[in-house]
Amino acid sequence: MTLTYVVTDGEFDGPDPARHSMLAFASVALVGGEIGPRFEAVLEPLPNAVADADVMAWFRSEPDAYAAATSNPRPPGDVMADFASFVRGLPGTPVFAAHPLAVDGKWFDHYLRRFTGDWLMSGPRDKNPLFPLPSLCIASFLAGRLGWEISRCRYANYPSEWLGNHPHSHRAIDDALGYASLLKMLLDLPTPTVA
Repeated sequence: MTLTYVVTDGEFDGPDPARHSMLAFASVALVGGEIGPRFEAVLEPLPNAVADADVMAWFRSEPDAYAAATSNPRPPGDVMADFASFVRGLPGTPVFAAHPLAVDGKWFDHYLRRFTGDWLMSGPRDKNPLFPLPSLCIASFLAGRLGWEISRCRYANYPSEWLGNHPHSHRAIDDALGYASLLKMLLDLPTPTVA
């Protein structure tokens, strides 16, 4: 089975998909171990959602990130349908990957269910799953591969070359490219032998 990792980073106006909105996201496909096709989009806020005051205060300190996450937004249903088409058009078996999965995964599961009827992880009766295999938490994978404590697995602790020298700018495409480079590095490490 040939796996294609869909390394995804999102920007949100709060922590809770039930109350807040995903503003923007980008995905970078790791195809055959190489960085390949990309997808990025800016989404309109959800109706009746309210931005979190603390998150918006942080965005005020990062005006470039906020501009990138809010310029030329599109309806979320259109974006998620295009994202599903992007994933289905990739070679191999797609695996959703994020750093950390606990943050981005809940948002993508919520938005996929709401707007496309897909789930982040397929159920037993899903006939055509978008992601047929479990998702990958890149932070957890790094902890296992390098023997780090999980609390140390943060972008600020990584040498810039691990992130492909992409800035961690909180602009979704920059961060997704950095995490795709990190995953590529981890996959390229020699596989430990099991006695």
